Amino acid sequence: MPSSTPAPAPSRPVRVLLVEDDGLMRRSFTVALERYGYRVEAAADGLAGLELFRDGDTGGVRAGAGAGTGTGDHGFDLLILDVMLPGLDGIGLCRRVRETSLVPILMMSARGDGLDVVAGLEAGADDYVVKPVDTYVLVARIRSLLRRATYAPPAAAAGRAAGEAEAGEGEGEGEGDLLVFGDLALDTGGLEVFVSGSPVALTPTELKLLLEFAAHPGVVLERHTLLRNVWDYGWDGDSRVVDLCVQRLRRKLGRDRIETVRGFGYKLRR
Repeated sequence: MPSSTPAPAPSRPVRVLLVEDDGLMRRSFTVALERYGYRVEAAADGLAGLELFRDGDTGGVRAGAGAGTGTGDHGFDLLILDVMLPGLDGIGLCRRVRETSLVPILMMSARGDGLDVVAGLEAGADDYVVKPVDTYVLVARIRSLLRRATYAPPAAAAGRAAGEAEAGEGEGEGEGDLLVFGDLALDTGGLEVFVSGSPVALTPTELKLLLEFAAHPGVVLERHTLLRNVWDYGWDGDSRVVDLCVQRLRRKLGRDRIETVRGFGYKLRR
């Protein structure tokens, strides 16, 4: 469990956009997160949240900018979206954000029946929590998401990775920082991904999941292992986040690249 002592504020405060229609909960979350050094901007409905995001997203990574991620000095570093919002709900807001940005997104749901969870993850969210949520749990999830998004790949890696991917060199092996599996090329130094030489934009969670698969090509990885290594969950994590993130990867990389081994987990084909 994270310490109850607020973490020291970073050199540039992490900017969090919180969209929550319950006034009391919105103020409570804002005060709690600010104690941990986060800079919180809040909105009470989806349309207001989208406007705040667009106004503040002057430095964030765009969805077409490559596989790596990070935020500029003026963009939001993380979004926390409630599912049930007036005007534009959290699922719709998540989809709108994903049209232009890879910023980490944490969904909050008041229902534990799975409908909101599946819809949010399919829309592009990286993780979710069910309300009521303890502040320590919320901060732990935020820290986990931010750890996946604290890198910025060098732009020079794109040309090298694309060229070697087209040449088909280093099949399934590391050549420098490049791993190639068929038409899939992963630059582990530049944190960029290419399919048939074309860059593919991945969210921080999708990228970390792919890196985990690439570190063990041809090896079946159980869902619990992926939850622990990618999402920082213990054994009680929800495996649906893995299944839905794998589905998103398949849509971007090709449906046959990640194989399901029924009853066990997933593996990256060599």
